[in-house]
Amino acid sequence: MLTTAENFRKRPVLAYLVAIAAVALALLVRFLVNDALPTGFPYLTFFPAVLLTAFFCGTGPGIVAAMLSVVAAWYWFIPPFNSFSLDYQSTIAVVFFVAILSADILIIHLMHSSLRRLKQEQARTAHLLERQHTLFEELQHRTANNMSFIGALLSMHKRRAAHSPEVKSVFEDAASRLESMARIHRRLYDPTNNDLPLGAYLEDLLRDVFESAGREDIAIDVRTNIGRLDVNRLITLSLLVSELATNSIKHAYMDRQGRFSILLEDQGDMICVTVRDDGPGFPAGFDPSASDRLGFRVLSSFVRNLDGKLDFRSENGALTIITFPSADPKAAATA
Repeated sequence: MLTTAENFRKRPVLAYLVAIAAVALALLVRFLVNDALPTGFPYLTFFPAVLLTAFFCGTGPGIVAAMLSVVAAWYWFIPPFNSFSLDYQSTIAVVFFVAILSADILIIHLMHSSLRRLKQEQARTAHLLERQHTLFEELQHRTANNMSFIGALLSMHKRRAAHSPEVKSVFEDAASRLESMARIHRRLYDPTNNDLPLGAYLEDLLRDVFESAGREDIAIDVRTNIGRLDVNRLITLSLLVSELATNSIKHAYMDRQGRFSILLEDQGDMICVTVRDDGPGFPAGFDPSASDRLGFRVLSSFVRNLDGKLDFRSENGALTIITFPSADPKAAATA
């Protein structure tokens, strides 16, 4: 209906022709029902003609329709008939008719003005939102590129430090983690991944990790009953999974194929993430939680960020169990 009104209002000549036609139709109908109506209803058919004209065609055509309706009703249907003479009562009737039509046209005009301003604000808001979205995507893209650039610099320094295996290993780990963060950043803020379920997202992420290490031969098994996580915790979980997958590549699949499995379960108040490889497991007597190795310190830091707990076991391979609250305590505190 509003679309039809906009089409008429954009064509003023057509709008004024419609106004004249509407009054002519109202006059014809009034003549046809004249004998069936009791005395005292001279404006009956003109009200809808004026209101519809003002709504669909605009204020100008509405005023024209109102003026023609007043003249037609005054001449043909207000005594003395077929005359523009007026007695006191007829004058009062005409004045009220004009006042009511004026009020109706004014209300319709104000309504359309408000709708027009609302559409302008909606268009402005949509433009600002699109601009914000574009800037945000550009920021994420630049951030990921910067992380990749720093990773490339670290890789270059790693080659220069070939004489020191320990220093080379540090550079290698740092470059790998930065590349992992860049990969996660790009994946999380890729619009094509907005509707991707959590299980499919993690499976794609792991495939990226293994393929970037040249280990397409490692099978991936991801199972979950969780549909989605908020972005902040999903970033942390992605980093955790990438770190564990990288560790498995180094220690469980050095010279063999294997299977890397993840099980995510919503257990009510807690979420449990079980990560398993089918390698040799942790060395006898080795306590990862007490280790000062950088990888385990990084894992512990990620888990603390989730307000969770971390447990390492050797059960037909390395088994890592992460539990954290289903509701994000930080988000609840902010709210």
